[in-house]
Amino acid sequence: MTDLDDTTRTELEAAAFRRLVAHLRARTDVQNIELMNMAGFCRNCLSNWLLDAAKERAVPLTKDESRVAVYGMPYDEWKARHQSEATPEQKAAFPGPGAH
Repeated sequence: MTDLDDTTRTELEAAAFRRLVAHLRARTDVQNIELMNMAGFCRNCLSNWLLDAAKERAVPLTKDESRVAVYGMPYDEWKARHQSEATPEQKAAFPGPGAH
């Protein structure tokens, strides 16, 4: 990908991001703690990275808006619909705050 111009590279990266978000929206059976334990990031991380990118560019975006961009709905609604209580094993494996 080093031979690509900046615009094309950005377009490809944006397409990959949109596909990842769509995939995570479709896989509501996969809990955030599972993502954190296996991949070191979760939907919240992704929404925080989006928020960080907006702040770096002085684009007005709130935390709630960045979460809607990733979850496809308000975070509290997603949690109520799809998030289950973490098992003791998942909690024990969780790397903790600041690990991502």
